[in-house]
Formats: sequence, C-alpha cells, structure tokens
Amino acid sequence: MSWNLIGEHLFMVLAGGILSILVGLPLGILAYLAPKARPVILRVVDLFQTVPSLALLGIIMVFVGPGKATVVTGITLYSLLPIVRNTCLGLQEVDGGVKEAALGMGMSRGYRLLHVELPLAFPTIFTGIRIALVNAIGSTVFAAFVGGGGLGSVLNQAIRVQDMSLLMAGTAALMVIAVALDLSMSLFEGRVRKARGAGGKVFLIPAAALLVVFGALLPFGISGGAGQNVIRIYEGTVSEHRLLQQMAKMLVEDRTDLTVQIMDQMSAVNAFKELTGDNNTCDMMVSYDGTVLTTFLKLDTSDIPEGVTLYDFVNQVAGEQYDVRLLDKFGLDNTYAIAVPQSIADQYQLETVSDLIPVADQLVFGAEQEFFTLEGSMKYGPFVEFYGLNFKESKSVDLGLKYAAIENGGFDVTEVYATDGLNIKANLKILEDDRSFFPEYNGSYLVRNDLFEKYREVAPNLEEVLNLLGGQISTEEMAQMSYEVDVNGRDTAEVAREFLISKGFLEA
Repeated sequence: MSWNLIGEHLFMVLAGGILSILVGLPLGILAYLAPKARPVILRVVDLFQTVPSLALLGIIMVFVGPGKATVVTGITLYSLLPIVRNTCLGLQEVDGGVKEAALGMGMSRGYRLLHVELPLAFPTIFTGIRIALVNAIGSTVFAAFVGGGGLGSVLNQAIRVQDMSLLMAGTAALMVIAVALDLSMSLFEGRVRKARGAGGKVFLIPAAALLVVFGALLPFGISGGAGQNVIRIYEGTVSEHRLLQQMAKMLVEDRTDLTVQIMDQMSAVNAFKELTGDNNTCDMMVSYDGTVLTTFLKLDTSDIPEGVTLYDFVNQVAGEQYDVRLLDKFGLDNTYAIAVPQSIADQYQLETVSDLIPVADQLVFGAEQEFFTLEGSMKYGPFVEFYGLNFKESKSVDLGLKYAAIENGGFDVTEVYATDGLNIKANLKILEDDRSFFPEYNGSYLVRNDLFEKYREVAPNLEEVLNLLGGQISTEEMAQMSYEVDVNGRDTAEVAREFLISKGFLEA
C-alpha cells in the first residue's frame, strides 16, 4: 500500500462528492420549487442508489471508458440521493412564519430562496452532503475493477492471499479517512448550526475547505499521457499476470527504446474490451488460449475443427473478429484443475477426478461464483454432468475468499488454476483430469495486430523481444513465483527480475 493509492482514493471521493453537490443541490431545489416534478426527481435518484456499485460502474464504463472518470461519475450518481432529499426536506422545513415575513417585506421568490430559505435549510443540506461523502469512501473500492486505482486493489489482493496485515492496513486507512472526513465535517456542521440565518456566509468555510483539499489532491487524479513510444498495459488482478507484465516491461525497456506503462488494475474482461475497442486504451495483456476461446470469443472446444489446435484456432478467430493475436506460448498451462485438501485425498485415496465419483455424495464442492455461471461449457454444470458427479452440496463464494474457505473446512473439493501459488500454501492436491474435460490454458501475451507496425521504426525487434519468453516458463516455475509473491510477500518486480536473470535475459 502506498500514499499514491490513498491519494487516488481521496481524489475520486472528493471529485465525485463535489460533482454530486453541484448536481444535487439544484435538483433538490427544483424538487422543492416544483411539487409536480418532485416525485419524478426523487424516484430517479432512488433508482441510482438501488443499482449495485459494480454494475453501475460497468454500465458507465461502456460510455465513459475505463479509469477515474468512470469512478467519479459513479460516485456522483451514487451520492445524489442524500443530497437531493436533504435539500428538498430542509427547504420544506423552513418555518412558514419566516417565509411569510420575507414575503411581507417584499422579497422576490429568488431573493427569499437565496437569502432566507437556503441559509436556514443549510444545516439539513450539509448533513446530506456529509452522509454522501462518507458513504463514497467505501463505494470507491470498486474502482479497482474499472482501472480507477485507489485502495480497492489493496483490499482485493489482501483478501485473495489472506494477508491479514495488509487487509487490516487497507481497512484502517479507509476508516481513518472516513473518521477524519466525518469529524471535520461535523465541526463545520456545528459552526453552521450556530450561524443559522447568517446568510450566504455559512457556505463559505466548508466550500473553501473542500476546494482547498481537492486542489491538493488534484495531482493524484491526473494521469500522465501515454506519450509516443509507450506500450500500455492494465495491471492484472492476480500475481501471475503482474509477474508476466513486469517481465514484459523489463525486457522491452532493456532491449528497445520503448517504455511500458503499467496502468491501474483492471479485470481481464474489461482489459480485453479496452484492447479491442475502437478507441483502445490498451496495447497488450496477459491471457490464455482457453480464456480467449471460452470467455472472449464465447466458444467451446466443440467448435474447434478436427486437426486444428486450440491455440491456432483461437488466433485465427480472434484475428478475424477483433484484430488481435496471441504471441508464442510461455510454456505454462494455467488450466482449470480440480483440487482437494491433502487430508481429503489421503482419506479417500484420490488421484484422479474419476476417483471422486463413488464418494462425491459425501463431499461438498465450492468455487467462485464465475465457475457456477451458465455461460460456456467449462463450468460446474457441464463438468459434473461429464464426469457423472453428484456432490453432497455445492457452494459459491467470492474468488478472494475461496482459499480461506477450503482451508477452514468450508468445502472439500474446489476448482483452481494450475499455476496459482496459493495451491501450495493451502496444501491442495491437484487431481488428474483423466478424461480431459478442461481444455489447455496456454499463457501468452495477447496483442493488437497493429502493435508491431506502429513501432516498426522505433523498435523493429519488438515482436522478437516479447517472444523471448516463448517456451521458457513451466507451470511449476510460475506456481513457485506466484507463491513467492502471494505467500512470502515478495515484491512482484523483484521476483520477475530474478527469473529473467536466471534465464540469461537480463544481467545481474
């Protein structure tokens, strides 16, 4: 965790908060002034609040693109409800006698609103703003899924590798931010209530403080331009992806005049959209032929013509549909695998997936939600049908909590990735897929076809450099490197550099 991540998180909270104030206050005033429009306005802001945070960000990203702009837009929409409602409510609660007195003094409608009603309603309005900003601190953790940065990436990593110290540090940072913001706004709120009726002056102190803090955080919200000779990659969500991204960065920057920019963390599906979009913000990513087939192309192994390899078929179709292709295979096969704790394997003498058939009704199967979806054939339903398995129960958990659940006895059988270092930590036994249900998942760099032509003059050897890792990384080697990062807590770049040195690609 770094100060940069904390700064990014605060920037997005305040940027979204300021925009929600600029939008919410007029909407609240309009709801107060136009009783007929009031139900519609309040219903719309209610609707934004009912949409799950991650789903809302995903919808916004389609139109805005990845990054902090999507997060700020999402926070703005999510924060409207308390601001709009409290603005309307505060104005409605202004004493009727005061309104009548202002009218009797000959004040116009606009003058009364600005100089009498809003100052008197401001304590209630300020409470809505306070609630909105504090709530936004928690919602912003979802920025990690759409390339926005912030503390969400820290929490995701900590949960996945069960690093309690990192999890507590990330949680503590969020709590400190929330408490500090709430206390400072509480202090302002107290002063505002004492200054009740003091006209527009009540707005000045909190508004000025908010703008000063936002101005100080502005550098954390401004991403440097990609430049002319920069290859852009979104940081992966798992250690294997980050290791391979660091290797690409080190090799390219060592052997060419290009720079590799590893941007904020983003999920694989969203990164692929940015790689293949018309206004692409990504030049390459780490992927697998099996993932491209089933997740990106929405195809299954049954669609592969006889005599054609999965890798060749994927490159052909991906090239035709998305103008992308996989480079040389690393050598690792990060396929789906079925695993059990070593104690379960010993108890039931399990070596292959077929060995589960006679004892499945005594065992509980658990995996991440994505494995239980109906999309694609490499999922739970087709898997148990193919092998004829009838488990006692099946449980769906978050990907980050899967390993904790199986270590704590939450279930007996799970699905894992073959190269995940956490398999070693959890002392899991990988069962042989003796009937070859799961396809290969050969790791490789997935690149845009125009990448090498784009940098032909600057780095004519770019493709050769990126293919240096072809056939150089075994499944076992990647599992060990992931273990070093996820379990031993070593720096990703350090582990990647050590590996490249051991292969002779970099000097010690």
